[in-house]
This record gives sequence, C-alpha cells and structure tokens, in this order.
Amino acid sequence: MAPRPLQAAKVEGEPEIYETQNVHAIYDDIAAHFSSTRYKPWPIIANFLSSLTTGWVGLDSGTGNGKYLPLPLDRPGDVWTIGLDRSKNLLQIARKAGANGVVREVLVGNVLDNPWRPGVFDYAISIATIHHLSTHERRRSAVKRLLESVSPDHGRVLIYVWAIEQDELSKRRVVSEDDIPSLTGKDVVVPWVLSKELSSAEKSLSDGGPQEPQVYNRYYHMFAQGELRGLVIEAAAELGLQVASKPEDVPKNTRGVEIVHDGWERSNYYVELKLW
Repeated sequence: MAPRPLQAAKVEGEPEIYETQNVHAIYDDIAAHFSSTRYKPWPIIANFLSSLTTGWVGLDSGTGNGKYLPLPLDRPGDVWTIGLDRSKNLLQIARKAGANGVVREVLVGNVLDNPWRPGVFDYAISIATIHHLSTHERRRSAVKRLLESVSPDHGRVLIYVWAIEQDELSKRRVVSEDDIPSLTGKDVVVPWVLSKELSSAEKSLSDGGPQEPQVYNRYYHMFAQGELRGLVIEAAAELGLQVASKPEDVPKNTRGVEIVHDGWERSNYYVELKLW
C-alpha cells in the first residue's frame, strides 16, 4: 500500500486547549488499542538504557504505556525509571508494564511541568512526545525541562521525535514529490483508526448496534533535519549551558551539554545528550 499524504494541521487558539482536544483526549480514548500496537522497544533506546550505571534513577517524560519502564531487560531492576504522562488511561497500563509483576512508578503530569528538584534524575528519555506540542516555544521548553531534570555533572538525555523524512516502511508521506523540504518542520494531523472490535463494542453498549470504525485525528509536528538539534541549542542557551564536548580543564562556574549523537532512525530524529 502506498503511503498516504498527511493533511496539514490548523493550529488555532490557546496551545494548551488545542493540545488537550487534539492530543490528550484522543490518547485517553484510544489507550487500549494504541498500547496493543506499542510493545517492541526501539534498539537505540534499549541500548541507551542498557548503558546506564547501576543504581541510577531516571524519568520517562511522556511514557505512554510504559514499554521502556522495565528496561534494561538484561539487567532488570538495575536502574529505575519513573513514568510521566497526561493520559490516565495509558498510565493504568504503564503501572503494570513488564512481565514480572513489578508495579511501576508513574504519575499524571504535563511534560512542560517542573515538579522535580533540579538535577534529581540521573537520566531522562522522551520518546515520541515532544512532537505533540503545538508551538516552537513549547517544544523548546520541553527540552529545557529535560535538561533541568538531570544531574548537571553526569546527566544523560535521549529524545526522539517523528521526522518529515519517512522511510520506505512508513504508512505516511509528509512531503509530496513537488514540495520544497521544510527547515522548520510541518504541522499535520495523523489519523488513528480505532479497531472495529473496540468501536463496535462501544457502540453496542450505547445503542445496541454496530458502527464503522472511529477515526481520531491527532496533532503532530513533524520535525525537519536539524530542528531538534536547534531546540537543544536554544534550551541550553536559556540555561547558560555551553553546547560542546567537555574540556579537559573545565573553567570555574562553567557548565555544558554535549550532543553525543544526532541522528535519524526509522522515520524519527533523535539526539543523545550528556551534561557536564
């Protein structure tokens, strides 16, 4: 099946209200079906979590169904990840993530909230979340919150967002053949078709009859090449951080963040960061 071109999103009104209607409410409605399709960890993220120091505590900002909370699978329990998400229905699933019966620590909150003591975590991940924020300023603030949440001495951060450049296996096409590549990304709506079984079950409970599958249009900001890196640089500047590798002799009162990796994988852009 040929990839389907995505429709442009029309972002209007207050960003918080727009995101509540076009992101958060939708994920609460589709939580069970969505979770059933999100069970396999992506390799780079799994490797990142496997590389962490034993005893570290971290944050999964926008944890969804919590599929990364049990990792690393080769060292279960060696690190402990706390999940944050706006969807209560997804968090109910995340609490039981993993096969060993461990109850995970999760809490309801917005990725733009700042409830943590600065530097309280050793690491933070944010996977396929920041692209749901509807303005550049809010996306930058989300990156800033991640940098603030981890240790200024050794904190590590991994961020993934959807890319304009979709691979050959993608069901979506963001840029048409005659379109000019964007330098600032594109705002689009990505449909989610609720399974026929769930749609029919809900309809049967309400009026006794089956119905066609329900389609939800979720807001996404599809990132352009270099855009995520740019957010990191902007957020670091607001925090007074140098963006560079750690020098051998760190000047007094100087702090920084190194962009360890800046890449593209399977229709996503990602950055790995290390504070110093």
